[in-house]
Amino acid sequence: MATDEELLTRSRSDASAFEPLVERHSRALHGYFARRAPGAADDLLAEAWLRAYAGRTTYDAARGPARAWLFGVARNVLAAHWRGQERRASATAFADEGSSDPWHAVDRRLDAAAVGPLMRQTLAELPAVERELLLLIAWEQLSPTEAAVVVGVPAGTARSRLHRARTRLRAALGPSAPLSLTGDLA
Repeated sequence: MATDEELLTRSRSDASAFEPLVERHSRALHGYFARRAPGAADDLLAEAWLRAYAGRTTYDAARGPARAWLFGVARNVLAAHWRGQERRASATAFADEGSSDPWHAVDRRLDAAAVGPLMRQTLAELPAVERELLLLIAWEQLSPTEAAVVVGVPAGTARSRLHRARTRLRAALGPSAPLSLTGDLA
């Protein structure tokens, strides 16, 4: 069975080589979108696959695994979606509280509902890259190295930022902090 990297590279000349990538990664990418933009996850997934297919020639295996590249494409699609929402909200002058804040959806979906408001506040206070690294690892099950590729920082930098984010969460939430986000720092 061909690796993701081989398939992505081969898809440059053989479009059918791209299909197994869609089959292998659609569920994970859909989950990524569903946790961040529940009402738009299907459309965002379709857009991500269109952009990944169109941009498949830009994939460079030396920069990281294909899975991380796909999540990078998904992250860019999601960012464009949020920018579009903000533009539409400001153009119509209808800005309901939090309409452009994607973290409200995160808040509603946390398993630990009792710490939801504090979790949302703490996540919102994290620098954007630290927050994204933490969520890519906790929710999308990416390794720190793969998450580093997605956000465009060196792996060592990603690990130190992840450590910093987990330390902040643990300090803010105390013993009620979900293990999936705070990890094991031992």
